[in-house]
Parts: sequence; C-alpha cells; structure tokens
Amino acid sequence: MQKLTPADLMSLERYARERDAFRARLLEHKRHRRLAVGPNLTWCFEDRLTIQYQIQEMLRTERIFEPQGIADELATYNPLIPDGANWKATLLIEFTDVAERQRQLTLLKGIERRCWVEVRGHTAVYAIADEDLERENEEKTSAVHFLRFDLTPEMISALRGGAPLAAGADHERYRHWVNPVPEAVREALIADLA
Repeated sequence: MQKLTPADLMSLERYARERDAFRARLLEHKRHRRLAVGPNLTWCFEDRLTIQYQIQEMLRTERIFEPQGIADELATYNPLIPDGANWKATLLIEFTDVAERQRQLTLLKGIERRCWVEVRGHTAVYAIADEDLERENEEKTSAVHFLRFDLTPEMISALRGGAPLAAGADHERYRHWVNPVPEAVREALIADLA
C-alpha cells in the first residue's frame, strides 16, 4: 500500500468543506475493519484511508498548514499503513467504568504481545506491538496499542485461496478468540495484501 504524500491531503479549507462527507465515507469503510475479540478488546485495522483521516483530523485540530508540520504528521502516521505483507491495527482495551478500566489495565499488562491471527493450516502470528513508543510501564499497560501482524507469502496465498482466518488474545487473564473472522472483515484484510 502506498504511503501518503502531501499531495494526497486536503488543505484545511477544503477539508472543512468536505469533512462531513469524508467522515461518513470513512465510517462506512471502517465497519468492515473492526473486530471485537471478546467483550473488551477491539482491533481497528488501519489502511491508507483510515490513516489519511487521522492525519487530516490532526492537521485540522492543530491548525497545521506549514510544509514541515505536514511532513512531521506524515512521518508519524505513515508507518501505520500496511505494506502489503502485513496488517496493522489499533488495539483498544475497553472498559466503560473508569475504576474497572484502571484495575484491568494493571491485570492485562502484556496483552498487546499476546494478540494473534491464524490462517487455517499455518502457525499463528503474534503481534509486534508498539514499535513507535513504549505504552506499558511497571504498573500497567495502556488502553491503546498499535499492532503489526507479519504474514508469509504462503499465508497470503492461502487467504486468497479461501482459507479461513481466526484471531484472538491468549493472555493469562484474557483468553478470547474469533473463529472464523467474519467474511466481510476477512475480505477487507485480504485487500490490504499485495
């Protein structure tokens, strides 16, 4: 998947005019890129469009229009676009009660490294987590992580040939999986592969 360049981004003025339509398009697009893994984990698989939206929102919120500021945002977010042999996802650990969330983030330390995907007939692939910065400390993990799942050419070929996909987390305090991953999500993820 091609990385974004300044030419792919809208000016602040244009984005202000088109934001509502762009957001509606994005929400429909993301519908098949979200995967609930048990009751408290959501994986949001990123691609060029989801990252473009994040950059546009950052530029809007921070009122960034200078070329260097735009280049800095591209450098920050472009690594979250899959490169054709992997999937990249934002992991959200979700508990509505604040006190419960804090307690669970202590108990779920390390869960980001225990997330996996498995193409039927192949070994499970565990996530490489938080390559940009550490999101865990001595006491707890973060509620948001960035995951990368690297796939072999054989796995990609099997997926294209119809092999089912499973996903899950096997942390000692949180064991949930989805088997198979819903077809609409599977198809969206196959489209990310070169």
